[in-house]
Amino acid sequence: MKAAVIGATGYGGIELIRLLSNHPEFNLHSIYSSSKDQVPASSEYPHLIDICPLPLTKINEEQIIEEADVVFLAVPSGASVGLSPNLLSNQTKVVDLSGDLRLKNPEDYKNWYKKDPATQNVLDQAVYGLTEWSRDAVKEATLLSNPGCYPTATLLGLAPAIQAEAIDASQIIIDAKSGVSGAGRGLSQMIHFAEMNDNFSIYKVNQHQHIPEIEQQLSQWSSMTGPITFSTHLLPVTRGIMSTMYAPLKKKMTTKELHELYQETYQDDYFVRVRPLGEFPSIKEVAGSNFCDIGVSVDERTNRVTIVAVIDNLMKGAAGQAIQNANLMFGFEETAGLKGFPFYP
Repeated sequence: MKAAVIGATGYGGIELIRLLSNHPEFNLHSIYSSSKDQVPASSEYPHLIDICPLPLTKINEEQIIEEADVVFLAVPSGASVGLSPNLLSNQTKVVDLSGDLRLKNPEDYKNWYKKDPATQNVLDQAVYGLTEWSRDAVKEATLLSNPGCYPTATLLGLAPAIQAEAIDASQIIIDAKSGVSGAGRGLSQMIHFAEMNDNFSIYKVNQHQHIPEIEQQLSQWSSMTGPITFSTHLLPVTRGIMSTMYAPLKKKMTTKELHELYQETYQDDYFVRVRPLGEFPSIKEVAGSNFCDIGVSVDERTNRVTIVAVIDNLMKGAAGQAIQNANLMFGFEETAGLKGFPFYP
């Protein structure tokens, strides 16, 4: 299968190049950029010299449709709105890593992203690809909307408790933290080395665009879902997301019982690892991998659960999950090209 990557100069794009270059089923056929044309990929990323022979090419939709079996859109929000409808022809499948197609209500997208939304017809076609919870729909998808990094960690962490009606879905608090690569390659004061290093800061307080995405999925799992409290923080590290979630229990449950629920739920999911009872994951333990590691605890004194989920924001939070979804879309082994160990230390 011939794969094309649009937005190859961003962090998500370069991670797709790395994964597709070693994939047993997909052949990395072409890489596209909105700002570069006919220049070596190594001119943007020197570490690709003598590894990736493909040039960065200006986006040519007709050529992409004619040549590619699958297109990965690793583009900023706002770009997929125009690209995705044109690419859905000639049996080309599209995996969109931006936020453009995740929210089913166009008004929600307009309010949270401050951009013009895709048409309702395109939004209705897009399958939300939280892989472990939407495999059947992903297998039939032609247009796939890859979840955001924060929602991936958060939803995988909350899903078993929500599905089992173990927690009060109207009182969820989420404390999330991300490495600086989550902000992309663009420069800003917040991610300037002197501002970010030896520092820890909160941002987009009560305004993060992933809030409606998380709420949308939670509401599909439970009609009792209410507005969430979701806070995001910037860690002075390159990769990783830790999402720590708190919610009241609806019924008495011990940590052991909650842990067994999670183990049973994810026992057949290769990329979700429930850590041993009493153990909690750290971001370094999943760096460079497509794993989501989860730890759980019940505070019997407050009758609240604490759920900790960690991922690599560029892998399970972006390119890794996109490949995982594409594998299912083409009938390949779900883990194909993704079984690499986390890198450590």
